[in-house]
Amino acid sequence: MANEPHMKSSMTKNVTHWDDYNACEIPSDPLKTKNKQMKRYLLHTPFNIYHFEASEWQHPIHNHTYFEIIFILKGNGVHHLNGNSFDYGYGDVFLLGPEDYHSFDIRELTEFCFIRFNEPFSKILSLSDESRGKSIIETLLQIPLQSRGSLVKENHDKVKLLNLLSVLESEYENQQSPYYEIVRDSLMRSILIILARKLRQSDKAGQVTSYSDSVESILLYVKKNIYFPSRLRIEVMAKEFNMAPNYISIFFKKQIGESIKQYTTNYKFALIKARLTYSKHTLSEIADEFSFTDESHFCRQFKKHCGVTPTEFRKRN
Repeated sequence: MANEPHMKSSMTKNVTHWDDYNACEIPSDPLKTKNKQMKRYLLHTPFNIYHFEASEWQHPIHNHTYFEIIFILKGNGVHHLNGNSFDYGYGDVFLLGPEDYHSFDIRELTEFCFIRFNEPFSKILSLSDESRGKSIIETLLQIPLQSRGSLVKENHDKVKLLNLLSVLESEYENQQSPYYEIVRDSLMRSILIILARKLRQSDKAGQVTSYSDSVESILLYVKKNIYFPSRLRIEVMAKEFNMAPNYISIFFKKQIGESIKQYTTNYKFALIKARLTYSKHTLSEIADEFSFTDESHFCRQFKKHCGVTPTEFRKRN
C-alpha cells in the first residue's frame, strides 16, 4: 500500500518474550478444547511492547490479568477471541481486557505488535486535565469488545494508528531519554482515544449489534460492579437483564464456559493481585475497596482462592 508506514520487521531492544511471564493453569476451559487447560499470563511491569513475526502460532489458548492492544503489521489469518473467530489482515487492531482469552491461526507469515499494560497503568492514562478525556478512555477499557473483531476498518485510520505505534516503539527503545514517560503516556492516550472514536462512529452508523440481552452486556455489568458484591447476586443480575435466575446462569455458563460466580471471583482476585503487585495500598485498604468484611476476612478469602496469603503474594511479586 502506498500509504503504509515503514515499520520495523523485528525489535532487537526491550523485547519481552512469553517466557518472561508467569503462566498458571486455570481449571475452566471456555473453548472446550479436549485434554487442555488454559494458561493465564501475568504482567510483571506496568507497560511493555512485544514485537515479533510468526508463521505458526506457538502459544496455547490463554488469558491475561492485563489489557492488550494487538496490531497486525502484515500477514493474515484468524483470531479466535472468547469463542468468536475473526479474519485478520494488515492494519487490524484488537483490544483485549483482563480475562479475555484468545489464540491465532496464522495463514500467512504475520508480524504482530502487542502493547500490554495493567489496570494501574490504565488509570494513569485516564488521568487528564480534561474530564472528558478520562471518561473516554475509562469507557473504552470497560466495554467488552469480543464480538467486534478489529476496531479499525478504514485504511487512513490504520495508517494513522501505525504511525503512532512507530513513534511509541521508537520511544520504548530509548527509555532513558528525557520525558520518556510523558511522551509514552501521551501517545498511548492518543491511540486509545482514536480507537474510542472509531467505536463511537461504528455505533452511530449502526455497524455494531446492540448489547441488549447479550453475554457482553453481562460482562460489562460485572466489570462495572465488581466492587459491589450485592449487585452481583444472581437474583439482582437476573432482574437487571430481565431473565429468570436459572436462565441467566445457564446462558452465561454456556457462552463463557464458567459460572457467573466463578467468573466474578476470578476477575475480582485478578484485580486484587494487580493491587498487591503494583500499588502501595495496605491490606485494609484493599479489603475495604473490594467490600470484604474486614482485613481478616479478606486474607482468609485470598488464601482460599490463591493458595497463599496476600502478604506472601506481595513479597513474591
